Amino acid sequence: MNKSRINHGPQAGCYQYQLRGSFWTCLFYDATPVRCHVHRKGLPINLLSIECTLYRASVYGQGSLQTGFYSSTCPKAESTVRSTVEKYFNRDATVAPGLLRLHFHDCFVQGCDASVLISGSSAEKSAFQNFGLRGFEVVDDAKLQLETACPGVVSCADILALAARDAVDLTGGPSWSVPLGRRDGMISSASEATSLPSPADSVAVQRQKFADKGLTDHDLVTLVGAHTIGQTDCLFFRYRLYNFTATGNADPSINQAFLGQLRALCPQNGDGSKRVALDKDSMSTFDVSFFKNVRDGNAVLESDQRLWEDGNTHDIVRNYAGNIRGLLGLRFDFEFRKSMIKMSSIGVKTGTQGEIRKICSKFN
Repeated sequence: MNKSRINHGPQAGCYQYQLRGSFWTCLFYDATPVRCHVHRKGLPINLLSIECTLYRASVYGQGSLQTGFYSSTCPKAESTVRSTVEKYFNRDATVAPGLLRLHFHDCFVQGCDASVLISGSSAEKSAFQNFGLRGFEVVDDAKLQLETACPGVVSCADILALAARDAVDLTGGPSWSVPLGRRDGMISSASEATSLPSPADSVAVQRQKFADKGLTDHDLVTLVGAHTIGQTDCLFFRYRLYNFTATGNADPSINQAFLGQLRALCPQNGDGSKRVALDKDSMSTFDVSFFKNVRDGNAVLESDQRLWEDGNTHDIVRNYAGNIRGLLGLRFDFEFRKSMIKMSSIGVKTGTQGEIRKICSKFN
């Protein structure tokens, strides 16, 4: 097998492979193959360079995000965020899933522009769908440090994207190079939070909400796999336990042994804000046990369990769950970082769009 390479920065590169008489052009990002295309004939080096440029633009092209964006303007930006996340994680490991959820909720409303960080009675943060969001103090702390070191340079949106990556890494999940250059949005409205997936959504509704953001069924299942860490509130799933069918019965898709455990944790008239692990086996470790729970009827949220019942998403869950934990875990890690890079590019504002906030919780 022969190959030639076109460089596109330290983390990205294009390779042309000759294999069994065919030529494959593949774009790699941070050692991950992102897209490949087959040709009958090899491309001359100049055309290969053009094709790779187009590939990279199509995959990462929303705006002009790039790795190493702050390498000259604020060299310690990424390490500052990392050390801040580590500081809070060492005090309370549950902040990790909080940061991941915070980034997800940000990206699904107005794009990844830190609109969820704005405070106010009618701001996005106040919407019911954002009940229980946490990790704001981590972002604020990192921002304060960066404003001291590099005033007006690093956006709150980028801090949140980096913090989410670091949170996954600290819980044993994959790491990846985060394309940066997002700017902060100037709109934050609670009424727009309806675009967020709901714990009671059918697969059809989830599929449409993800498709509206340019995400596929594969991205949907992969990103929902983030529920391998963290907790949710009883109020988001208690309806499944007691009167799901309006005749006093529970959701029949819940494993009977697990149903008893959930009822013990969330009594019918108990505290709705009580926290319950989304992954009953390893809520603090980023692994594939979540998918095994979905397969076995042990998913806490209805929206998660329904992924096993839909033909398309069923196969993806099954592939991740598998039987060989180590091998399948590596596959999930590989796919998760690809979907995260894709999600964190939703509706980004770059260049002269938006602003660089001085304080993440309020507009300049």
